[in-house]
Amino acid sequence: MVKKKILFIAPAIYPYLEENYISSICRYLPQGIQEKENEIRTFMPKYGCINERKNLLHEVIRLSGQNIIIEDTDHPLIIKVASLQTVRMQIYFIDSEDFFYRKNQFFDDEGNFFADNDSRLLFFAKGVIETVRKLGWNPDIIHCHGWITSLVPLFIRTCYKDNPLFQDTKLIYSIYNDHFTEKFSNSFSKKLKITGIPIDALSNFKKAGYEAVVKSAIDHSDAVVIGHPEIKKSILNYIEKLEGKPTMVHPDKEEYIEDYDLFYDTVLQHNSVIQ
Repeated sequence: MVKKKILFIAPAIYPYLEENYISSICRYLPQGIQEKENEIRTFMPKYGCINERKNLLHEVIRLSGQNIIIEDTDHPLIIKVASLQTVRMQIYFIDSEDFFYRKNQFFDDEGNFFADNDSRLLFFAKGVIETVRKLGWNPDIIHCHGWITSLVPLFIRTCYKDNPLFQDTKLIYSIYNDHFTEKFSNSFSKKLKITGIPIDALSNFKKAGYEAVVKSAIDHSDAVVIGHPEIKKSILNYIEKLEGKPTMVHPDKEEYIEDYDLFYDTVLQHNSVIQ
């Protein structure tokens, strides 16, 4: 098989966060793909609960210092990196003193959805893309996992569609059982418009929540992975109506690297039609 360059974008990676279904996949899938002699980059948010000293995180000065504009405010982008030494896998962390300082990921201790989760979603997507641009690295595949990565396909297919780094990139979106019922702020579509998202791509973002961003990610991706057996039924129905997009169900077995490697090859060879 031809060597591939794959960008993994994750909501959580073990051992930086507790081990669960998603953080385990986002830990071992990149490792397995790298061990097949592919080139990878892996990104996740740097939540406040991640112990920098224990995990040997350090700032990458040459990648930090950019500003991500959300509405009328500049938010400094900080890039940190750590390595899983035993497997020689490097993890990039998107950090922000404005958005990712909290110990909790998306809900406070009382179970309340953070009011600025829409801005955090936007900041993370833009932060990853801008960092990859600064690295000058052109991935063959971008594999996004979970709703926190859901704006990446939209940005790549609109604001960055003419960027030579991403013109031949295939996008894969993995969906999990990470749904929520809360809505984003009323200014979410306005924030997206200011970043350069065209008006015709914003019609579904008024009073948007989980379904809006996940369906957008599906629409702007070349392929879809049903990453969990209990994804939201309305999303599953939406996927079942797709035509022309390769779809994979995450294998119900411990050894799944080969399945993904073959799926990546299928996606690279497929002439997708983005809806």
